[in-house]
Amino acid sequence: MMITARLYRNGWRPMHLAMLVGLLAAAIVVAWQAWADLAYQAWRDEESSHILLVPVVAAWLIWIRRARFQRLVPLSCWVGTLIVAGGWLLYSTGDTYLVETFWYLGAILLAAGAVMSVGGREVFLRFMPVFGVLLFLIPIPGTLRPYIAGPLQTATAAVVQWLFMVMGFPVSRSGNLLMVNNEPIAIAEACNGLRMVFALILVTYAFTFSIPLRSYVRVILLVVSPLLAIACNVIRLVPTLWAYGHMPHDYADLLHDVGGWAMLFVALLLLIGLLRLMEWMELPVTTLSRIGR
Repeated sequence: MMITARLYRNGWRPMHLAMLVGLLAAAIVVAWQAWADLAYQAWRDEESSHILLVPVVAAWLIWIRRARFQRLVPLSCWVGTLIVAGGWLLYSTGDTYLVETFWYLGAILLAAGAVMSVGGREVFLRFMPVFGVLLFLIPIPGTLRPYIAGPLQTATAAVVQWLFMVMGFPVSRSGNLLMVNNEPIAIAEACNGLRMVFALILVTYAFTFSIPLRSYVRVILLVVSPLLAIACNVIRLVPTLWAYGHMPHDYADLLHDVGGWAMLFVALLLLIGLLRLMEWMELPVTTLSRIGR
């Protein structure tokens, strides 16, 4: 109620809310094919399953910044119209020339521009991390995916083999194929490294913009997030591969699925540990301001 009253004092009226909802709905309807395709890929393509986390993270980032709504004033902005025009150009180009990245990015810019057309640039400046997380909706292009996933899986297989040898379990390897207890297991079957990397980078993004950290600390955490994701992937692979080699595949599949979600919490623990390490080194980590202000 306090936020609603403050918004009213700042000049917000039901008309502005109607304009915001109407423009946003129009932007989604215009690019409906792209949004429907994103939803389909999120549900059907395991490589793009991290897209399902994007709305949750966006809602969380809005919630912890809810106090910022009290200082917003309705301000029509030409920048919003410009973004809508740019989004439509990208969407049309992607649709015409079958460039999926442009197609998806255009749909996102149409929606973002619709919001800024009513709320002005202050909406973008005060909720910039929310707009930024929407970029995670864009799937990795199919032509680029093998160049990332292939080397990642092979390198991960080498690390996992080394860990098994250190623990006293003889494991042979050929590329990304491991022999565990005479059972051939491909890394892609036990745990896809690319899917893990993007999901955990998204978790890192949510973590860094959920607490009042200094800018350089956020940059460090985001830069090292792929390494943290690879570390979590290795942690997950060791018990998973052992299970595929020594247990019925139904149990191993269950461990594989549960382990994927468990790694989200492991990643949070690693991030907290990294922050504690910076504090132990007496580096300035947090700011004095609250994240919601």
